[in-house]
Amino acid sequence: MKSLLRTLTILALAAVPYLSSAQNAPAPAAEPAKAAPAAAAIDQRVADLEAYVNNTGPKAGDDKVAAGPIAASPGPGHNAFIMVCAALVLFMTLPGLFLFYGGLVRSKNILSVVAQCFGLAGMVAILWWAVGYSLVFGKSFDGTFLGHIFGGSEFFFLNGVGAAPNGDYAYWISQNVFSMFQLMFAIITPALIVGAIAERMKFSAVMLFMLGWMFLVYFPMAHAIWGITGDMNGVWNAKASIKAIDFAGGTVVHMTSGWSALLLCIILGPRIGFGKKAMTPHSMVLCAIGTGMLWVGWYGFNAGSALAADGVGAQAFMTTTLAAGVAAFTWGALEWILRKHASILGLCSGAVAGLVVITPAAGFVTASSAVLIGVLAGVVPFLAVVYMKSKLGYDDALDTFGVHAVGGTLGAILTGVLATADVNGNLNTNLKDIVGKTLLTEQLKAIGITLVLSLVATAILAYVIKAVIGLRPTEEEEARGLDISDHGEEGYSHNS
Repeated sequence: MKSLLRTLTILALAAVPYLSSAQNAPAPAAEPAKAAPAAAAIDQRVADLEAYVNNTGPKAGDDKVAAGPIAASPGPGHNAFIMVCAALVLFMTLPGLFLFYGGLVRSKNILSVVAQCFGLAGMVAILWWAVGYSLVFGKSFDGTFLGHIFGGSEFFFLNGVGAAPNGDYAYWISQNVFSMFQLMFAIITPALIVGAIAERMKFSAVMLFMLGWMFLVYFPMAHAIWGITGDMNGVWNAKASIKAIDFAGGTVVHMTSGWSALLLCIILGPRIGFGKKAMTPHSMVLCAIGTGMLWVGWYGFNAGSALAADGVGAQAFMTTTLAAGVAAFTWGALEWILRKHASILGLCSGAVAGLVVITPAAGFVTASSAVLIGVLAGVVPFLAVVYMKSKLGYDDALDTFGVHAVGGTLGAILTGVLATADVNGNLNTNLKDIVGKTLLTEQLKAIGITLVLSLVATAILAYVIKAVIGLRPTEEEEARGLDISDHGEEGYSHNS
């Protein structure tokens, strides 16, 4: 035993010089991309964490404290929230919107609505990857004439759009997550137009029209309102010529699609037999299911537009709920008073109208203002759908104009009246002197530009496509249904 201990002791003493030299030897040079950051002082780390929790810029108030090592990293909580919200917004289109619209058309046209929504999701995703994201949220064109229309070219093909945040838009979410969240808005906006021209526009014409529409309407409007160098981004661009606000898409989404939908359905002409035979929805069950999905998905749409799981997002969640519920009840109550019954279609339409009208205001208004918005959302679109449509005689098949254009315009106006910095302190950044004063004037300017751009671009595209490939199927094909003529399938099999 003693011999064994002596042997081990000798071996240990012999190894000491080698261990010492190994500990003192310089470590192999690390690759620059993998170099570990220098250790930060505790006050730096605390400042970073406070900024993350409060969703503020990653820097300390004390000039002596620089931004710490997590300053350029996405915050896991905010990132997770926006990824979920992005999925919810896609859920609004697939399957929410196509079930909502699909239930309202006749059974021979349900697949055409589904195909148009899926087709647009694919086409817009390609456009967004190639140029769309950069044209909306880039800034390399700033200072040039083109910069008044588009953002820039630096993010073409999503070049450089990785996990690091883009501080122009969000401090704590990855830019690739931000880009995908915004893609979902780009997908649903042209899909809303489908409701006005349902059952009578060829699939090829729909896709070609929407391709041009994205470049002439959506990309320029989204840049103007939400781009960091946009001419109507009143919240974040101090140099904006029109200091408008739009929290989640009253002008960018609902007004552009709704007003374009009205003119397109007029140019297209009414469905065969419109006004002469009943064209009732084939499944109010599908419509109601789709409405529920839209309502649930709208939380991603509105609350997610805070771009963080913070107090502004929480406020948007609350106001969205209140406006939708109040509007559904109001629309149903009006039907009960005027028609002695509250229809499922009316309740669904009211809920969607409430969601539309609150969208531009969701993160800017109080709970009581949201209730007022809900009441007006239940009344004004109701009058547009029930009375104005029949009086003017246009064939807006699924009431896209009455709900989205009228509702979006109403929402933009009410946002200018009801927005308050008490709810969203960001309104004090560049708008402190006009909120509650002349903000409504700025909103009206943005509404006017949105109307002109949407209508002029729609007219140009519609007449060009009509001349080149035609807008409508033949009368025989329309009578058979677009499911068969465009897609060679039927939504329902009647085989035993």
